Amino acid sequence: MLKMKAVQVGKAGGNLELVERNIPDPGRAQVRIKVEACGICHSDALVKEGYWPGIQYPRIPGHEIAGRVDAVGDDVTNWKPGQRVGVGWHGGHDFTCDFCRRGDFINCPNEKITAISHDGGYAEYMVTPAEAVAAIPDDLPAAEAAPLLCAGITVFNALRHSGASAGDLVAVQGIGGLGHLGIQYARQMGFRTFAVGRGKDKEALARKLGAVHYVDTAASDPSAELQKFGGARVILATAPDSKSISAVANGLSRNGKLVVVGADFAPLTLTPLQLIAGRTSFQGWASGIATDSEDTMRFSALSGVRPMIEKYPLEKAAEAYEQMISGRARFRVVLTMAG
Repeated sequence: MLKMKAVQVGKAGGNLELVERNIPDPGRAQVRIKVEACGICHSDALVKEGYWPGIQYPRIPGHEIAGRVDAVGDDVTNWKPGQRVGVGWHGGHDFTCDFCRRGDFINCPNEKITAISHDGGYAEYMVTPAEAVAAIPDDLPAAEAAPLLCAGITVFNALRHSGASAGDLVAVQGIGGLGHLGIQYARQMGFRTFAVGRGKDKEALARKLGAVHYVDTAASDPSAELQKFGGARVILATAPDSKSISAVANGLSRNGKLVVVGADFAPLTLTPLQLIAGRTSFQGWASGIATDSEDTMRFSALSGVRPMIEKYPLEKAAEAYEQMISGRARFRVVLTMAG
């Protein structure tokens, strides 16, 4: 068997360890990808720490994967070796449940999740169900495409389905791995973009990314500041901090919507009266499927939206993960493969 380098977690709470593994063969309806880049996402902690129930170890993390088709299994007709492709969080679906029959694949109760249901992209090769594969535009480098397959698709998809129209005031709460992309997408979609962050030092970056207004939550009440402009039609909450998300909820305009993509285990402090007064609403948003990833990357290539990244070689995955989990990264960490 031919061998590959991979970084795996041996057990829940274990270390990231560089190992040599057999290159996996694709089964029926599967695609093998030669990985060129793999983003490191905060959700990788679910694998490393064993927070997701039922994960089988050892497991290779990574669900922001960009590379090329290397081989295909039986019954795969729409992907050919050499094509530039990527894989994100959504790693496949059963096609037979009621949600799939209605085309709502992201809500399939038997959804496969890349790096949780099967091995991910901290490796030179990985195998995935064919329905999880997305085409990457030729003018989008692999290292920049990788974060768009999770962070990018999450904020892009949430914004385009939010109900906001060009010219509407849209606020992006949080200027981090998700938020720095959310600001760019909001501006390129034609929204009057308002950035909400903590600290005066973030204002210059927020405006460079496309925000026309900025509020420092350390110095003022973000909801009050938003209401000075009539309130936000949509607030995209990207920072995984329930207290901060709750603090912006009163900044919505009438018929406004709070869309949450930043995951926190703590409860939000929202009252029914906040929703009733002004007929506002609250919605969570998951990432999307392969076609959503393709839309995200095409829009990014067309509009110039790009993630801010720090690159590390696969061999330094443990160091790269620590850079991400510590919050020091500006703003996405990407593993790159030699050759």
